[in-house]
Amino acid sequence: MKSREYSTLDQLISGLDSILSQFQKSETVEASRPYPAELIEETELDQDQRKHIAGLMRVNHAGEVAAQALYKAQAITALDESLRKTMQQSANEEVDHLEWCKTRLEELDDDTSLLEPVWYFGSFGIGFLAGLFGDKWNLGFLAETEYQVVRHLDSHLEQLPDGDKRSRAILEKMRDDELHHATKAETAGAKELPKSIKRFMNLTSKVMTKTAYRI
Repeated sequence: MKSREYSTLDQLISGLDSILSQFQKSETVEASRPYPAELIEETELDQDQRKHIAGLMRVNHAGEVAAQALYKAQAITALDESLRKTMQQSANEEVDHLEWCKTRLEELDDDTSLLEPVWYFGSFGIGFLAGLFGDKWNLGFLAETEYQVVRHLDSHLEQLPDGDKRSRAILEKMRDDELHHATKAETAGAKELPKSIKRFMNLTSKVMTKTAYRI
């Protein structure tokens, strides 16, 4: 029996349905890999340190929400089937990051961003638009996104208190994954984005970062 071939519109409708389903779910999605901080002893932190670390982890969690949307939107518009599968695999790894950040926030008695739907829907739209320009530009957008995330994580690692080895273990593992995603995209033939697009991406990232740190 011949399997049905889904059009881009079919996949878009399916993607939007999955988004709505995600925000309706109350249960926690389990990470597929072990929690990086599981065997690391918690260090005593003062109130200001806990608040700052929670702000950083909330930003990282918001970034992973956005990453989920980007990957799903770009997978929908990808023309090459192997590229679509690669993006789905990367999206699955981002789920791990999402849950690790959420777990760390719970340990710090803090919450994720109240603006999650905004980050998700906004990123989904950007990812879908990027994908319409073809697979090479799709990959270029993905690679630049991941490299900006790596620099962002480097900044957070510098800001962590020396004693907070639990958060450090999480962010270092996330950084390794993001760098791997970027190099995979380049190997697959990503085109380098114009500097103006990179600057725009960096600007939107700063807006999300400053907002998610507080809300």
